[in-house]
Amino acid sequence: MRYSCLCMVVFYNLVTFAMQENIEQRYAIKFCVKLNKSATEIFASLTEAYGDATLSRTMDFKWHKAFKEGRENVEDDPRSGRPISSTNDQNVEVVRAVMAKDRRLSVRMIAEETGLDKNAVHRILTDHLHMRKICAKLVPKNLSVEQKANWLVICQDLLGRLETEPNFLDKVITGDEPWVFDYNSETKRQNEEWHTKSSPRPKKARMSRSRVKNMTFFFDSRGIVHKESVPPGLTVNHAFYKDILERLRKRVQRVRKDIAGDWVLHHDNAPVHTVLSIREFLAKKNIPILPHPPYSPYLAPCDFCLFPKLKSKLKGHHFGTMENIQKIVTDELHTLTENDFRYCYDQWKKRWNHCVTSQGSYFEGDNL
Repeated sequence: MRYSCLCMVVFYNLVTFAMQENIEQRYAIKFCVKLNKSATEIFASLTEAYGDATLSRTMDFKWHKAFKEGRENVEDDPRSGRPISSTNDQNVEVVRAVMAKDRRLSVRMIAEETGLDKNAVHRILTDHLHMRKICAKLVPKNLSVEQKANWLVICQDLLGRLETEPNFLDKVITGDEPWVFDYNSETKRQNEEWHTKSSPRPKKARMSRSRVKNMTFFFDSRGIVHKESVPPGLTVNHAFYKDILERLRKRVQRVRKDIAGDWVLHHDNAPVHTVLSIREFLAKKNIPILPHPPYSPYLAPCDFCLFPKLKSKLKGHHFGTMENIQKIVTDELHTLTENDFRYCYDQWKKRWNHCVTSQGSYFEGDNL
C-alpha cells in the first residue's frame, strides 16, 4: 500500500514537472516570436537548451503560429471532455425541450446540441420519452373541418343503423373498378432472399408498370356477387357503368334471392358513380345507396381488403392478354373463402368506430 502511494506521488511529480517544462518552453517560443524568429530557428534553440525534453516540432510550429496570430495565453484551452452519458431527469427535460422545437433532428444532432452522449440521447428518447422516429403518412387529402364533420356524421349514422339492425351489412353489396397491370413489379419485401453475409446482393433489372386492364368487382359478406372486365379500348363512363349495374341487379336476383328485393349498394364517390344518370337509375330500380365519405379509401372494403389481396399475388408476373389476366384473377378469387369476406366486413365496422374515435380524421391502424 505504501509502495503504491509512493509511486502515485512520483508519477504526479513527473507529470507536474513535464507540464511546467512545456509552459516554460511556450514562454520561450512567445518571446522568440516577438523577436521575429522563424519556427525552425526557435525549434533549434529549444533543442539545444532542453535536449530530449524539447517540445515536438509539430507543437513548436503550432504555438509559433498561434503567438504570431496574436495569442497571449500560454495555457491549454479548456476541453469540453467526454459527452455526458447520464440519463437523469434534468437531461431528459433538456432533450424534451429540444424535441419540442424540431422533431426531425437526428440522434447525432440532438447529442451535439445538448452535449449529451448519443447513446444517452437514444435511451432518453426511447425509454424515458417513449418516442420513435416515423415517416409521414401519405393520405389522399388534407381534410377540411367540414369534410371531417361529414366523415363523422356518416360513420355515426352507420353505427347507429347497426345498433337497430345488427344484420344490416348482410344486405350490403360493395364494388369498385381496380386497375390490373399486365406487369407490376414486386415490392422490395417480396424480393427478399436468404443469403450469407459474404454473398453479394441479388440483382434485378428495374421495370415499370406496363399497360393496364380495367375490371369490376362486386361482393358482399358471403363472397363475390358479380365481376366482369372492361373490353379493350373502353373506359368506365356513366353509360357503361349503368349497364354494369343492370347486370349486377340481375345477378343479385339469381345468386342472392334472399336479399334480391332489399339489397343496398355501396360504391365510392368517383364521378362515374355519382352522376345524375346513375342516381336516377338506382332510384328507379329502388336500389338504395350506402353513403361513403369523400377521400376515404380506408373505409372502402375494396380498397383496404379485396384489391390488396389480389394485387399482392399478381406482382412480378407478365400476363400479356386479357384472357390470362381474367384467369389468374378468377383463380385468386376462388382461393378466398366466405370467412375472408366476413372478416373484411368486420373490419369495415371497426373502421367506422375508428373514424368516430378520431373525430373524422384519418386514423392509425388502417391495415388492421
